[in-house]
Amino acid sequence: MRLIVQKYGGTSVGTSDRICNVARRLVETHREGCQVVAVISAMAGVTDNLLKLAHAISPQPTQRELDVVLSTGEQGAAALTAMAVNALGGRAISLTGAQAGILTDHNHTKAHIANISPKQIHELLSDDYIVIVAGFQGQTPEGEITTLGRGGSDLTAIALAGALNADACQIFTDVDGVFTCDPRIVLDAKKLKEISYDELLEMAGGGAKVMQSRAVEFAKKFGVEFEVRSSFKKTTGTIAREETPSMEDVVVRGISLDRRQAKLSIAGIRDEPGIAGRIFSNIAAAHIIVDMIVQNASIAGTTDISFTIHEDELENARKILMPVIGEIGAIRLNTASGVAKLSVVGIGMRSHSGVAARLFKCLGRNGINIQLVSTSEIKIAVIVDEKDAEHAAQLIHAEFGLGRLLPATSATQPLA
Repeated sequence: MRLIVQKYGGTSVGTSDRICNVARRLVETHREGCQVVAVISAMAGVTDNLLKLAHAISPQPTQRELDVVLSTGEQGAAALTAMAVNALGGRAISLTGAQAGILTDHNHTKAHIANISPKQIHELLSDDYIVIVAGFQGQTPEGEITTLGRGGSDLTAIALAGALNADACQIFTDVDGVFTCDPRIVLDAKKLKEISYDELLEMAGGGAKVMQSRAVEFAKKFGVEFEVRSSFKKTTGTIAREETPSMEDVVVRGISLDRRQAKLSIAGIRDEPGIAGRIFSNIAAAHIIVDMIVQNASIAGTTDISFTIHEDELENARKILMPVIGEIGAIRLNTASGVAKLSVVGIGMRSHSGVAARLFKCLGRNGINIQLVSTSEIKIAVIVDEKDAEHAAQLIHAEFGLGRLLPATSATQPLA
């Protein structure tokens, strides 16, 4: 009997009608002769409302108590889904992350999964239950409730699929799959049939919100193939898997856009060993994630360093760095919000040249200035003004021929 793990996001269970729709899918899958484990997110908006309530009561709630509060969103949605399955004549039971055997470290609100003991799930499946697991959570060895960070239900599903040696893992969401770009930005964006783990990681890190990056990393590490598909349509989605030789035939797989970036530039830094370490150790101590880093060539013994972070961290980073600027003898610190990161991703870049040249020429002839550039083996990322970001994405999407043909009534004006 095939074992299938299905994950449903907050929008997919956002109303009672949608919970019943999910329940019907689960019952149908079970009646097709499959064992079913479903991972359920909190109903849309519930986690944010719980956070607001917590901060209204206490300006600085402890991370432990936040985890206890936030975990209830998924638990409630899982129980409601089990009720809906039972009302349809199915046989379902809901489990918390702890009851499902998910063991984590002690890092409250951003815990990492250390181990999964799925004994109880196996027993329930053997008794012909549809097992509904609350996503986003686990427990420490001491029994403390922990949560896995934003998008943690994706990680729950991938980890359970690996631990259960599932035959299939399906991530149901409010989109049809992974697209060449956000369809809200690029009207002719095309749904991908497949994507490699590395490409999906780069797109997720570049701002695509289809999957949590940690979940994709986990899938790659343990070889868990999964499909991203729609909760609302009976259509196939996008398969994420280990790369195959044929995947390199496609030079650019997709484009992602992150409009919540901030840029910091430190000018006149002494070009000496250890200076960069002093700068970034202070940033790291504040748990601020640094994205792109660019250092200019040394001139007269000094250099400049520019880097990007999430815009919400800008003020905190500025306060941390101001004392450091004086200590290292730098001339000034410049900060800027209102910038965006555009990432062009594809494993075909390993074996095809000229991608960067086409990208830079396309933006240049359309008057879009590139502020920073960062590259990896399969990605080229640029920082541009936020006001130019969507147009830049449309231009690059067209430049690399990533779109599908639109009906005449939907045709857009030429982009360049």
